[in-house]
Amino acid sequence: MANIIEELKQKIKGKGLRIVFPEMKDERVLQAALKLCDEGLIKPVLIGNKKDIPKKYDISLFEIIDPYNYKDFDNMVNSFVERRKGKASIKEAEELLLTTNYFGTMLVYMDKVDGLVSGATQSTGDTVRPALQIIKTKPGISRTFGYFLMVRDKEKYIFADCAINPNPTAKNLAEFAIESAKAAEMFGIIPKVAMLSFSTNGSGETEESLKVALATKIAQESNSGYEIDGEMQFDAAFVPSVAKKKYKESNVAGKANTFIFPDLNSGNIGYKIAQRLGSFDAMGPILAGLNKPVNDLSRGCSVEDVYKTAIITAAQSLIK
Repeated sequence: MANIIEELKQKIKGKGLRIVFPEMKDERVLQAALKLCDEGLIKPVLIGNKKDIPKKYDISLFEIIDPYNYKDFDNMVNSFVERRKGKASIKEAEELLLTTNYFGTMLVYMDKVDGLVSGATQSTGDTVRPALQIIKTKPGISRTFGYFLMVRDKEKYIFADCAINPNPTAKNLAEFAIESAKAAEMFGIIPKVAMLSFSTNGSGETEESLKVALATKIAQESNSGYEIDGEMQFDAAFVPSVAKKKYKESNVAGKANTFIFPDLNSGNIGYKIAQRLGSFDAMGPILAGLNKPVNDLSRGCSVEDVYKTAIITAAQSLIK
């Protein structure tokens, strides 16, 4: 895991990237922001009143924005109302934008910062909801999703979606495949994407397996330039000897490193089996599919978790 973070640090260093942290009162966030400053990796932007920062911290190191004294607040309110297309009044916008996550997300939307990291003290919904309402998904992407980078020694794999969508459609799965391939490249993986199922290449035809087969077809016809194949069982995707028997004509089978699970049940179970029984480190969930990067922390996160998530978020902002 350390090597991956070091590689990402080299990608983002010197780029002047700005990441906003809406949870300025949390010491883990402050310590991570300080470390990021010291290493010259990103420019942390903190949301809140500078009086709330303990005196032991040198506040001159941080950019601190107080929503109650933000000179461009009226413009932000108008921009929010326009973005919500009648779903929020001026008064409602003013109230929401005085909350740190909405304010921070609007800074991302208005190109004042490059990404957002939150969730150390607030729920996943409090982080993701403003992102879906304001930043929204990329053109051609109907759903955001969460992937994990699975690492064990020199092995690196992407597992998706393991966090958000209980029952994605074939179109959703195709989108996840392409966005996951982009994520793989960010981590130095040359993506070979397997669309997973209990069936391999039509061996079992049910509504579930046919959905994955259709998702594969949609992904392949998108002309993304990525190698994507399926539907296939995990052993056919991963084990060369099994691939030769079950799906020898596939360029992905037996070589896959990016795995798209057919639903949230299998994705969540799959990454946790790899983590607990296979001793893989699971980095994530990392949100994908948004127009700009927003990532959610666990409320039990460490300083190192905040630090690493900020580095990943900054690296995501470089993906086009």
